[in-house]
Formats: sequence, C-alpha cells, structure tokens
Amino acid sequence: MVGVVAGFLISRSRRRREARRPTGPTIAELLLRLVRSSNNGLLVLNRFGDMVLHNKRAETLGLVKDNRADTRARKAAEQVVETDEELEIDLSPLEARGRQPAAVLGEVRPLGDGFTVIEAVDHSEAARLEAVRRDFVANVSHELKTPVGAIALLTEAVLDAADDVDEVRRFGGKILHESTRLGTLVTELIALSRLQGAERLPDLNVVEVDAVIREALGRTKLSAESADINVTADAPSGLLIEGDRTLLVTALSNLLENAVAYSSAGSPVSVSRKLTDGMVEIAVTDRGIGIAEEDQKRVFERFYRADKARSRATGGTGLGLAIVKHVAANHGGEVKLWSMQGTGSTFTLRLPVYQRSGENGNAPEQDGERMSPLVVSSREQGGKQ
Repeated sequence: MVGVVAGFLISRSRRRREARRPTGPTIAELLLRLVRSSNNGLLVLNRFGDMVLHNKRAETLGLVKDNRADTRARKAAEQVVETDEELEIDLSPLEARGRQPAAVLGEVRPLGDGFTVIEAVDHSEAARLEAVRRDFVANVSHELKTPVGAIALLTEAVLDAADDVDEVRRFGGKILHESTRLGTLVTELIALSRLQGAERLPDLNVVEVDAVIREALGRTKLSAESADINVTADAPSGLLIEGDRTLLVTALSNLLENAVAYSSAGSPVSVSRKLTDGMVEIAVTDRGIGIAEEDQKRVFERFYRADKARSRATGGTGLGLAIVKHVAANHGGEVKLWSMQGTGSTFTLRLPVYQRSGENGNAPEQDGERMSPLVVSSREQGGKQ
C-alpha cells in the first residue's frame, strides 16, 4: 500500500512539473537565434582571446577568418578587458578583393568576467556615398570656376578697351557665351540633383511619344541649323508611355544636342521610335566622330567628356548624358549606346510602354501610307541615313 501511494504521489508531482514547464524555445535558444540572424557581425571572445561564439555575418565582414578572430579585434578586446571601457576600431579589409565590404567599423564592449563582444558594421555604402559627394563637390567647383574666371577676365578686358567699340563688342560676345554656359551648368546641376532624389518627382502622366519627339526637335532646331546638320524623324507611331513629359523632352533634347555637337557640318542625324518587347525605344543616330570603346562605359558619368576640347568649344557641361541616364532610370527604363569611331553613334532611350486595359502592347497601325519624315535643317537637300 505504501509503495502504491508513493508511486501515485511521484507521478502526480512529475505531471505538475511538466505542466508548469514552458512550451517553445528557451531564452538561451532565442538569444542564439538573434545572434545568428543579426545583420551585423558578432563575435564573443574570452579573456585569452579565444572565440566563444560568432555568426556567419562576422565571417562575411572579415571579423573571423579561417576560424580565427581578426588580430585587430583581439588586441582591442585585450585593451577593453583592462580598461573596462568600450572601444571603436577600424576593421576594413587591408586589401580590396572582389565584392567584399570596403569599410567595416567595429565596436568592442566588455561583458564582464573577462569576456568581450565585438560588433562589426558594414559602412561600405556610406563610404561610397561620401566619396561620390566629395568627387561631385570637387567637379562642380572646377566646372564653376572655369566660366566664372573667364567672365572676370573678359570683364577686365572690356574695361581696358572701353574706347574701342569693336573690342568691346568682341569681348561682350564672349562674356555672353560664358554666362550662358554658366547658366546652363547651374540649370543642369539643379535638374540632376532633382533626379537623384533631392526632390520628389512629379506625378507621372500618360505621355505621347510623338509629342515628346516633336518638342525635342523644336528645341534642337536652332543649333541644328547653325551647325548645318540635317535632323530627320520617322513617322508618328501613336505610342504612349507613363512619365513626366518635361523630363522626357529634356532627356531626348540632350541626346539630340549631343548628336549635333559631335557631327560634322552637312552630316545627318535621325530619330526613330519603335516598340520592342513592351519597351518603347527612341533612338538618336548620328554619323559623327564616334566614341572610343574605352570611353563608352564612362560617358554617362557626371562631368565626363570623351572629347574635352570639342566639349569646351561647344559649351558642353558634361552633365547631359548623366541627366539622360537618371531620367530613364526614374521612368523604369534605361539608355543604351552603340558607337564606333569614325562611323557614328546611336543612343537608345528605352522606356516601358503604357498599355490601356485590354491592349496587347503592339504598336498601333497607321492609316494609309506612313507619313514623311520630319526634317529640321537649314539645308533643302540633306543626306540620307
């Protein structure tokens, strides 16, 4: 009887303990999951500098390599154990290899009893943006300095030649040219800043591709006539895109102005449009000097000029193609380049087509024959593409 009673009491006590036992992971298991899932590298060292715990991110950031803690981290941990104060250290890779993080900052904190934790954070993007900002400021300063300095010198020349009407007129024309170039540079800097996120882009509307091309051709008419360049466009397509008309006209105008500036007198420039795989392609083709292969990947960078002497002569700012690139990106598209030195270049602006409900995305058909190409030229007889 005593044995039966004792067995019953033990069984009931065990059931009560099991009922009180919490279900799910323990706090220690949750903490371990937290360490492993952290986006920062975490490493725990004991007083001897041996690793106690670390996550995969610590290996990615270089805090742990070949199952050993970074030497800089171990030395910092020794100092923290002695002083019992937090310490920040630079854990950036000593050699740049592949796509590893370029800038890593570590924070070493004491845990007591000789243990320390090192938390590594990837600051590569912040470092990259800071480098871009420094380069941008340096480039802007240089580009603004040139026309401002030229205006100052030309103004002095005008004052010295105040009694010579012809000289005053000549220097006045140069001052006008430099001030126009300065105004263009400031305008394009504002536009580029807006496109890169300093301001919210306007609401997108349905835009007619034909209207964009027509307005861009109108803007380029004067420079094309002055350079004796024949600019033609294919027939209207009826294609629609969703975007900001002003920005799209600016981008296409920049491509046309570039084509005119880098073409010899009498050579043709053409604009064409078509629908390919749900993308509207607006191509600007010239028969100009072309772009060297090593320069083609860089022409969309801010202030980059493949032909610096010619760009200076035409008043180029080096921002036109950068603006085109960002306009395309902000509309969900891209800009592509084909070029060959001595043959010419084709810049293609690719933008998603706007489809009304129920449309299959095919280009609308034209009634009757295609319209004649629009010609913007000072010459009555222009060369054909």
